[in-house]
Amino acid sequence: MEEAAMEMEMILENQSLYDFDETVNRLKDNVADAGWSVVGEFDYQEILGDKGYEIENIKILAVCSGEHSAAILQHDDARMVSPLMPCRIAVYEKSDGNTYIAQLNSGEVAQPFGGVIAETMMTVAEETNAIVEDLIQE
Repeated sequence: MEEAAMEMEMILENQSLYDFDETVNRLKDNVADAGWSVVGEFDYQEILGDKGYEIENIKILAVCSGEHSAAILQHDDARMVSPLMPCRIAVYEKSDGNTYIAQLNSGEVAQPFGGVIAETMMTVAEETNAIVEDLIQE
C-alpha cells in the first residue's frame, strides 16, 4: 500500500474531459500556447501493434521548454538529470472507456537534488500542470 501511495505522488494521473483524439489535439495546442515545444510523439498503440500486441490508445508527447532545459543543462553538476528530459505527458484510454492524462510529478522528483535542479523543476511542474489544467477533471 505504501508503494502505491508513493507511486501516486511521483506520477500524476487525471481523467480527461475529452475523448482521446480531442485530448491529444488540445494538449498540443496548450503546449504551443505555453511557449513550449512538442519534440516527439510516440503512438504506442501503433508501435506495439506492429509487434503483434493489441492495446488501447496511448500516445506520449515529449515536450520541452528550451528556457528550462538550458537552465539545468548549462551546469555540469546538473546534467545528471538529463535522462528526465524532455518532459513526457501521456494520453491514454483505459478499459473503462475514459481518456486519461499522466505526467511525472517533476517538482516532487527534483526536490532531493536541491539547487538549480529543484528550483527549475518546480517551475516546470507548475507550467506542465497549467498545460493540462483545462483538460482534466479535478
